[in-house]
Amino acid sequence: MKFSTRADVKAPIDYVFEQITNITTLERSIMHFGGNVERIAGDDEVIFKTRWRVKFVLNGIGRSVMVKIIEVEKPNNLTFEVTSKNIDATLLIELVALSHSCTRLNVTAMAKAKTIAVKLLFQSICFAGQKNQMRFKAIVLNFATDLEIRHRG
Repeated sequence: MKFSTRADVKAPIDYVFEQITNITTLERSIMHFGGNVERIAGDDEVIFKTRWRVKFVLNGIGRSVMVKIIEVEKPNNLTFEVTSKNIDATLLIELVALSHSCTRLNVTAMAKAKTIAVKLLFQSICFAGQKNQMRFKAIVLNFATDLEIRHRG
């Protein structure tokens, strides 16, 4: 299963990269939405192999995933690997400088099911593909808008 979208941010590429790699803010936002974040490796710097254990409740069921940074190419790419007992996923964030004050944010999320139950879940998500693609795009656009507001702020 794959979702991909892009958004243009009216901010310099260095600022956008700094914001998406702000580990403390990232951890706080996960906790704000009810998740529990435990950093296993790494510090406040975004470095290769920084790892977290994230626990959260989804559809009334407790879930746990391991998140690891597998690639950092400042200021252009950031790749996360997410694993659980049922799913392997990759989140790729690419930044392209369109001008000095405008950056294109390309986000791709790919997931692979490990169990039959999750394969069936992915199949139902794919049947509602356009609706879920629009949700994914809305999340990325919301994030881009927040970045612009903070940059102007």
